[in-house]
Amino acid sequence: MVKLTLGVDGMMCNMCESHVNDAIRNAFKVKKVESSHKKNETVIICEEEIPEEKIAAVIGETGYKVTSYKAEPYEKKGLFGR
Repeated sequence: MVKLTLGVDGMMCNMCESHVNDAIRNAFKVKKVESSHKKNETVIICEEEIPEEKIAAVIGETGYKVTSYKAEPYEKKGLFGR
């Protein structure tokens, strides 16, 4: 599993977050996606890393701009995590 943290410029409200999340869900197979207009950030959990260019293109089509990209291994934590 991979955690992708994207800087996204242009989100102003909850609807903006929703547009970005829907665009990512429709374009890629992801486990989880959450955006925050307050942090200018989108976090994606997926099985395999998605190339930055592809994510930037999909988000760009919605009118927002990817300003940073960070990929790191993701391990589920919590009560049932190993």
